[in-house]
Amino acid sequence: MITEKPPRERALRIPGPYPHLLVVRAPYYRAVVEGLTEGAISVLGTAGATHGILDVFGAFELPQVIRLALRGRRHFDGYIALGCVVRGETDNYDFLCGATMQGLMDVSIRYGIALGNGLLTVDTLAQAEARSAADEHNKGAEAAEAVLGQISATRRLGSW
Repeated sequence: MITEKPPRERALRIPGPYPHLLVVRAPYYRAVVEGLTEGAISVLGTAGATHGILDVFGAFELPQVIRLALRGRRHFDGYIALGCVVRGETDNYDFLCGATMQGLMDVSIRYGIALGNGLLTVDTLAQAEARSAADEHNKGAEAAEAVLGQISATRRLGSW
């Protein structure tokens, strides 16, 4: 079951130049991640933002690769992490999800970056499909809205 949410507002007005973001994806569940990506790109396009896409092997690599991108020469105003982990028969799910989510939070706090988290951690593939569909419940779109809000706040606070 997906909880009801208020309708999305119009595109966020971001002060300054249009932002450029890096979308880092773990496409193990390709159709799900493509749906998340389409949701995110739609929101970014509405806001006038540009983006690059980089695929990684698995969800565990998402925070690591975002940290590597921070060391690189290319500048990004923000990052979006997209992926999906479906619970299996072992407790690897708990370790993987906990470490990955903590890694994403750690890199965002430690380096002061704008980061939208679109990593689905679900019990079933059907839940992931529902959260990556082309509708108002798309978590990729929500991750894009979150990162754009962070970029806007950063710029309004004068820390860009």
